[in-house]
Amino acid sequence: MLVAGFPAGAWGTNCYLVAPAAGEECVIIDPGHQAAEGVREAVAKHRLKPVAVVLTHGHIDHVASVMPVCGAHDVPAWVHPDDRYMLSDPEKALGRSIGQQLMGELTIGEPDDLRELTDGATLGLAGMELTVAHAPGHTKGSVTFGMPERDDVPPVLFSGDLLFAGSVGRTDLPGGDHAELLSSLARVCLPLEDSTVVLSGHGPQTTIGRERATNPFLREVAASGPGDGVRAAPRRGM
Repeated sequence: MLVAGFPAGAWGTNCYLVAPAAGEECVIIDPGHQAAEGVREAVAKHRLKPVAVVLTHGHIDHVASVMPVCGAHDVPAWVHPDDRYMLSDPEKALGRSIGQQLMGELTIGEPDDLRELTDGATLGLAGMELTVAHAPGHTKGSVTFGMPERDDVPPVLFSGDLLFAGSVGRTDLPGGDHAELLSSLARVCLPLEDSTVVLSGHGPQTTIGRERATNPFLREVAASGPGDGVRAAPRRGM
C-alpha cells in the first residue's frame, strides 16, 4: 500500500493520498487549505489516478481544496451529513471570522458530486476498503476511516482530528463536545489493535498501542470510562 501524505496550508493539515501501489487509482483524504498543488505533485510523482475525495470532517482547514481537487480530477467527495453545511458556510462552523484576506483565497461551496457518509459503511474505492466510523466530539459530523491489515501492512486509522500523537482534537468550537469526544475515543479507538497505525489530521503518525500507553486522554478513557473525564481538550488544529 502507498500512503503519500503532506502538511498543507496555514494550519499544517495533513492531506493523504492512498493507493494500493504507485501507478494505480487513489483516494484523497482531507485536501485542506492550499493542498491542491501538493495533491498535483503527489499524483504526478507516484503516477496516481484519483477516484474520490473523502473528508474526516468539515472544518475549512480540511476541506478548503475540495472544489479545485474534485474539479481537476472529476471525482466525487464524501462527507458526513452533519458537517455538510461547513463546505458552503465555513465561518458558521468556527463561530468567528477567519479573516477576510484568507476567505478571499478560498473556493467555498460543494463539488458537483457530493455524497454522504454513514456510520459503519464500507467504501470500496481504488481497490481498497475504507470503513467509516462516526466519531463526534471535535465536530458533530467527524468520522474516521479504517483500513484492515493488507500485504503485511498493519491496520491503518485515518483519525482526522479525533486522535493525535499525544493529544486529541479541540472541542471549543461550535459543534464540539468534550464528553462526545471521549465517548468516540472509547468506542472507535480503544477496541483497535495496538499495531494499528494512526494517521491523524495534524502532526506525526503514531500507533494505537503507543497512544494507549502514553496519551493522557486515551488513558483517562480506558481507566474511568468515556463519561467521567473532566480534562479540557487542547486547542490544536482548526
